[in-house]
Amino acid sequence: MKTALTIAGSDSSGGAGIQADLKTMTVNGVYAMSAVTALTAQNTTGVKDILEVPPAFLKTQLDCIFSDIPPDAVKTGMVSSAELIAAISEKLRQYGAKNVVVDPVMVATSGSRLLREDAVDALKDQLLPLATVITPNIPEAELLSGLSITSPAEMESAAAAIGQQYGCAVLLKGGHRVNDANDLLWQKSGSLWFQGHRIDNPNTHGTGCTLSSAIAANLAKGFSLESSVERAKSYLSGALGAMLNLGHGAGPMDHAFDIKGEYRTEAAE
Repeated sequence: MKTALTIAGSDSSGGAGIQADLKTMTVNGVYAMSAVTALTAQNTTGVKDILEVPPAFLKTQLDCIFSDIPPDAVKTGMVSSAELIAAISEKLRQYGAKNVVVDPVMVATSGSRLLREDAVDALKDQLLPLATVITPNIPEAELLSGLSITSPAEMESAAAAIGQQYGCAVLLKGGHRVNDANDLLWQKSGSLWFQGHRIDNPNTHGTGCTLSSAIAANLAKGFSLESSVERAKSYLSGALGAMLNLGHGAGPMDHAFDIKGEYRTEAAE
């Protein structure tokens, strides 16, 4: 069985972060492992508190994983400090990690910056050059490229600038007022648009985590990057389309929508 590792923060409500990653990887057919960067106290209405893991402990988690069950792919999510980013980068280099998917969680949907300036610099200098593919949204791509993005053509320019600077493929996600649900994959060999349709579901908590984890799972199974993105987008659409409705705020998706059989059966009333 192929294996995948997520390096990210915990979401106590289960909709995003480590929990969403583990669900996504499992349903996409790989053995999922995790290294936790932070604990969060949160639910569908927001984040109440965050407790970062010490960098030395994060390194120990990664040593335990890579020395025993080496992952066939790695996904990184939100890492809130330069010290934690340095720890991750050191271990990915040490173990020659492959199929590294970096979700550069830098800017919230609202436009609020999520990382301190030193952490942004560490992300750019240390982690992005190790990536196979990065998956920025529009605000993140603007921050990484220094370019304004208001059209599909500007998405292409920004993705090319980012990919050339950091030497990796770039999946620039649409939305955020540009090009609806269509995403652009830039590689040195050329660009490819993935057409999508917006699903009318207000419960979209964890979509970025889910997409990047599904890409990692499919890379681990040996699919090409193009096929991995296509399969991941299809999975995300299914999870959104299941129209799960939990909580009082922006709720989670149904990551297990495609699981059928005896162990999904509920007790008769």
